[in-house]
Amino acid sequence: QVRIVESGGGSVQAGGSLKLSCVVSGFEFSRYPMKWYRKYPDRDHEPVATVFAFGLRTEYVNSVKGRFTISRDDSRNMVYLQMNSLEFDDTAKYYCNRDPVYRNQWGQGTQVTVSS
Repeated sequence: QVRIVESGGGSVQAGGSLKLSCVVSGFEFSRYPMKWYRKYPDRDHEPVATVFAFGLRTEYVNSVKGRFTISRDDSRNMVYLQMNSLEFDDTAKYYCNRDPVYRNQWGQGTQVTVSS
């Protein structure tokens, strides 16, 4: 069974930084792209960053380019999201998951709140 645990969220002022962490188990981690998603109330999970297998390539949505950095540690089955220059609109619950998502299984997420 896939197990995902996110951590590192919190409350910061605009312009601040946070680093999210995610540890996963239940599948062959190194073979899968991993994504960070964020979810606003009453909306679906939206991908914000992707790190491909072996960390060879990363992708970001335009709104976080230059501010967020995704990385992975295959020896620990962990994914990270360094978030700098946080903005009010980054306020959301953040989740990580493999791509593709397995049977709609998600972790509990970690809340990021940015005050302006």
